[in-house]
Amino acid sequence: MEIKDITFAYQDKIKRLHHVNATIQKGEITTILGPNGSGKSTLMGVLTNNNQPQAGQIIFEGKGLHQYKPKELAKKLGVVHQKNIAPSDMTVEKLVYYGRLPYRNTFSPQTKEDAEIVEWALTCTGLLEKRDVPLVTLSGGQQQRAWIAMALAQKTPFLFLDEPTSNLDIYFQYEILELVKRLRDEQGLTIVMVLHDINQAIQYSDTIIAMKQGEIIKTGKPEEIMTTALIHEIYGVDVVIKHDEAVGMYIVPIGI
Repeated sequence: MEIKDITFAYQDKIKRLHHVNATIQKGEITTILGPNGSGKSTLMGVLTNNNQPQAGQIIFEGKGLHQYKPKELAKKLGVVHQKNIAPSDMTVEKLVYYGRLPYRNTFSPQTKEDAEIVEWALTCTGLLEKRDVPLVTLSGGQQQRAWIAMALAQKTPFLFLDEPTSNLDIYFQYEILELVKRLRDEQGLTIVMVLHDINQAIQYSDTIIAMKQGEIIKTGKPEEIMTTALIHEIYGVDVVIKHDEAVGMYIVPIGI
């Protein structure tokens, strides 16, 4: 996926993205990182065709993203938004079945293939035993896994996650991030996610896109681009970079 000279503004005409260029590498976890208001979620919206840029385009599998019909694109890109709402009586399995809609007509019955793929998605996310449980009764981490399972049921090669660890305690944050890593390693998915936590981004990303004020400041492997100078430029915070045999590289803030 190629991000080519994207400029974007909402109806207020204030530009949120300024001539953004980057490449999403197949089979990798790419994390978009930056402070509040840097354009992370706006860029995610452009990448998933929810936001239409005023200039530039996203090239996906040889053609512009805007050229895909909605059902066609839903077979290519799975998306889990930052905030998700479902009816109070919605069970986990019923939610995941919604991921099969791009492959069915409005009134067509569920198929054996649908059932097998839903079973697979529930297994991947560790929710088989919760399949008949109402979504609202689950923990925050389990609910997030259910929404990821719905996206997996679309059987897309790309998965987009907008702040998948927000509002979760640390245990469930790492549960979700470990799931993301397994989906890359075991299913070969290309995953793009927005994160706030710098250390989580360093630990779980193949590539980081570092943003500030609607521009990409740096792109590359975490260990190559995440320097004290870059972090200060983006966040205005002084840090020390450390290394540990167990977790690898990590940062420790020391002041502003």
